[in-house]
Amino acid sequence: MRISDLTPEDLRSAAALWDQAGLTRPWNPPESDLRRALAGETSTVLGLFDEKTLVGTVMVGHDGHRGWVYYLAVDESQRGQGLGRQLMLAAEDWLRERGVVKLQLMVRSANAGVLDFYDHLGYEDSDVQVRAKWLT
Repeated sequence: MRISDLTPEDLRSAAALWDQAGLTRPWNPPESDLRRALAGETSTVLGLFDEKTLVGTVMVGHDGHRGWVYYLAVDESQRGQGLGRQLMLAAEDWLRERGVVKLQLMVRSANAGVLDFYDHLGYEDSDVQVRAKWLT
């Protein structure tokens, strides 16, 4: 297994993995998110590859102080082996290398299994609300 930055050629595989993991929404095309992350100077999408097969992803970016993680996904057939943890450690290292001091992420409240996963990794609930406004 190896972790490396995705490329535009990985777009279809990443989108399929995100769909399988239940991370996509009809109003938010994942391909656009991937293209934006890869084009940015302060973001990327890391992929976990078993030989040439993409089996996991994590999108990571920052604003100079706070880092954010999105699209953490591991193929259903590969879950339970610590691959999600490996991807999160890689995202944390990516941010540390850029001087980022805090990592934040969002989890849908109803996703208890994922909340347990992040609890196990040492992430804790922040006393904040996330607000959103569509700009397009």
